[in-house]
Amino acid sequence: MATLTIRPETVCYVIVKAREFGVKVEPDDPDSGSNPSDDREIDVLEDFADDPTFEELSSAMEALNDDESLDLVALAWIGRGDYTLEDWQEAREQATEIPMRDRSRYLIGTPLLGDYLEEGLSELGYSCEDVEIERL
Repeated sequence: MATLTIRPETVCYVIVKAREFGVKVEPDDPDSGSNPSDDREIDVLEDFADDPTFEELSSAMEALNDDESLDLVALAWIGRGDYTLEDWQEAREQATEIPMRDRSRYLIGTPLLGDYLEEGLSELGYSCEDVEIERL
């Protein structure tokens, strides 16, 4: 049976940040200088070099210890369908092939990361909705 070493709340935070980062598009007008309320705040979706969303996502992942980062990779793979819940230990073992220093870059480069993590978390019986309810 799969046992998480990473807190579900941490995974949910990564899911939110991964989704925020995943919707970024190339800047349409990089030197706009306009007021965000004047441009309907669409600049928040543009991917600038100093984008805080990337920094928040990568910092959250880089703050994880080795076991937690292995869990995150295994959750993404289970959510993507590469492994099943019964293959949890095998997925974690395979994740060790990615050096710890490269795991955040690997995960950030995974399209639909937030969806895969959410599905993987769901396979283990957790929900980000449950996490939010418990915080209220």
